[in-house]
Amino acid sequence: MLKSLWYLNFSTLFFFLGVSILNPLVSPYAITLGATPVIVGIVAGTVSIVSLSSKPLGGYLGDRGFKFHAMFIGNIIGIIAVLLYVLSNILGNIWVFALGRAVHGFAMGIFFPSSLALAVDLAPKGRVGESLGWRGMMFSLGNIVGPGIGGFISDNFGFVSAFIFSGIFSFIGSLFVLIVWREIGSVKSEKASERGNYRELLRRSFVSASVSLFLISMAYSGVVTYLPALYKVSGFGQSVFGMYMMFVGIASFIMRVFGGKIADIKGPIPVARVGILILGSSYLALAFNQYPPFSFIVGVVSGLGFGLLIPALQYMALANLPGNIRTMGSSIYTMFFDLGMLSGQLAFGVVAEVRGYEGIFPFIALLPFVSLITVHFPLLRREGNEG
Repeated sequence: MLKSLWYLNFSTLFFFLGVSILNPLVSPYAITLGATPVIVGIVAGTVSIVSLSSKPLGGYLGDRGFKFHAMFIGNIIGIIAVLLYVLSNILGNIWVFALGRAVHGFAMGIFFPSSLALAVDLAPKGRVGESLGWRGMMFSLGNIVGPGIGGFISDNFGFVSAFIFSGIFSFIGSLFVLIVWREIGSVKSEKASERGNYRELLRRSFVSASVSLFLISMAYSGVVTYLPALYKVSGFGQSVFGMYMMFVGIASFIMRVFGGKIADIKGPIPVARVGILILGSSYLALAFNQYPPFSFIVGVVSGLGFGLLIPALQYMALANLPGNIRTMGSSIYTMFFDLGMLSGQLAFGVVAEVRGYEGIFPFIALLPFVSLITVHFPLLRREGNEG
């Protein structure tokens, strides 16, 4: 089972590489097609809108026993999105690019709920936090190499070459899913015999983790959407933001499993608390200086915060859910991430129109500290091993 878990982790890694390689490219590419700051926000937000709306379908498929199907289809749809990116370059049309982002958002909505649920389903007993930490490391590793690859390729060989690499990564991810699918067929979680219903998604711990994730992702979306746009209009290449994301990814990679293991022992809330404080401090520093090399230091600190925070929130939301609703729980939980991304991209786009790109970062810095309040709601009435 551990071998299968690692194959699925590698599938998650390559799917996310197909996504993260585009992170430093979306805003600059949209600008080259004539997008204003508001249009940049709309195009960037398209992926979140569609991912948000398609995740219930991804959760439904997973809870009906189609987790591997969902992960495989997600990778294939990612390849279709790449074809639309290339077409947008041929036509010079921003709206074809936006359509490609929408298709990629659908791929994410189908893929991620089953990927997250399987990390819990296949985890050895008593090691759910650690398993989530290892899965999280795949995202961190994607953040280490994906944006750097995307920035380097686009700066030296053009946007289309970077788009093609995104499709290659998705294809490799689909192969890893097929290997596990062929070996074990289907997965029955340890708690599959527990017949929960969707009312259990109103648990205080689940709601608290989801709202906290919304606030964190809203802040994160402001950084990953408008920091590269700021660098673009300031004359920097895409590789500069790629370097920033690489530092975020390295630091997060180091902390993920450590944070998951501590959550297994101490409960998720203490770990999330420390992670939020670290992340909030880094974004507060970014409000004063957004430019390298200082921003690279901010990237390291924020990565440490993410490495502690994300596995803890996942544990808090999903570990105690009955197995037969866990994939839908994963989809609803990650929908809050998409909703936060969308809200940040659109809201901060409006702010950028008025105050410029630099003017959004003081507002970004406030959001993690608000989430520090919401993450403690379960302590008003303890539910399970929350800390």
